[in-house]
Amino acid sequence: MNLLMQWEAQVRPYIEMIDFMRRIGIEKELALPSIAVVGDQSSGKSSVLEALSGVALPRGSGIVTRCPLELKLRKLINGSGWTAIISYNEVRETFHDPAQVESYVRRAQNMLAGDGVGICDDLISLEITSPDVCDLTLIDLPGITRVPVKGQPEDIGDQIRRLILKFTSKKETINLVVVPCNVDIATTEALRMAQGVDPDGLRTLAILTKPDLIDKGAEADILQVLQGKVVPLKKGYTIVRCRGQSDINENVSLVEATRQEKEFFAKHTQFSYLLEEQRATIPCLSTRLTKELVEHIKSSLPSLRDQIHIHLSAVRVELKNYADGPPLEPERMGPYLSKVHDQISELCRTGESDTGNLYSYLRPVFKQWECHLSSSKASCTVHLYDILSSFSYSPSRRFKPA
Repeated sequence: MNLLMQWEAQVRPYIEMIDFMRRIGIEKELALPSIAVVGDQSSGKSSVLEALSGVALPRGSGIVTRCPLELKLRKLINGSGWTAIISYNEVRETFHDPAQVESYVRRAQNMLAGDGVGICDDLISLEITSPDVCDLTLIDLPGITRVPVKGQPEDIGDQIRRLILKFTSKKETINLVVVPCNVDIATTEALRMAQGVDPDGLRTLAILTKPDLIDKGAEADILQVLQGKVVPLKKGYTIVRCRGQSDINENVSLVEATRQEKEFFAKHTQFSYLLEEQRATIPCLSTRLTKELVEHIKSSLPSLRDQIHIHLSAVRVELKNYADGPPLEPERMGPYLSKVHDQISELCRTGESDTGNLYSYLRPVFKQWECHLSSSKASCTVHLYDILSSFSYSPSRRFKPA
């Protein structure tokens, strides 16, 4: 326990520092270290995240992850209990039942991306505190699809690729690519996209799933992949066996699935040595990911510090252009506001300022405003109709609820 607490004390400050920077909005200006999870549909991505987090995430056919999901896992060392906090837009909810995770995430996705099968760039944050997880933050991205299903736009595949590249193209991101063992790894779209933004494989780590579905005699091919002889990756490969749909139908718990996974690799004639090398099973993967993320954060800190100093200097220069700002003394506020009013009146009368003509600056703004009003006219009409339909007009010319 003491060794575990020492490990947590070394790891947690780095992860919490990046989470705090993301929470206060620094990521809008700077790219922060993160792990993005990418995979083709039906690659086993949801099963891997489920095994790492210990909770059931949305499953099903088609696009299940419709918004980026930031999964923050925090290990509870002293004490017991399970707590989750889900945040998106202005919503922040706390709950204590792991069985409610799926419904909360689905509701959040419906709020952001609408009911249906569309996607949205807005981030959902789910923080889980439990004694059964490791300290780790992952960003789950929608599964890659090629053919739109009913109700999806024709360019849904392009939308998903654009969203994935928004995260994976940043050099501060570790790309965690999920690939099933029963397909040709060299042809998977997820790995191909990772290679496109990380051609040298320096920040890509691959997870091989579904080893129990390998055709008999094809194990040697998987070993070639694991040894980096097919697609070399600096961070290498880890192989896992998670719950399948049949296991879920038979109510196999995550604890039992972990036990079965370890037994599967221990008894496998060709994969058993991977256990000794810590390159197989979900527990090994979770430890590996935590180490990778912390090391990645450490190596990124000098660059982050330099970027923050550059942005700070630029803001200070900009602030100097605003002089001293409005006075704080009550006796000086009146004359100051009077002067500002005179300047605004003169500006409105002539349209001229020190930096150019006011109307030339405003013309494109008004044009953009006009386009926005035109594009939102239909939805505004619908909302107005809904509001008015909930009232009836009385002879006293006052609106009353129907």
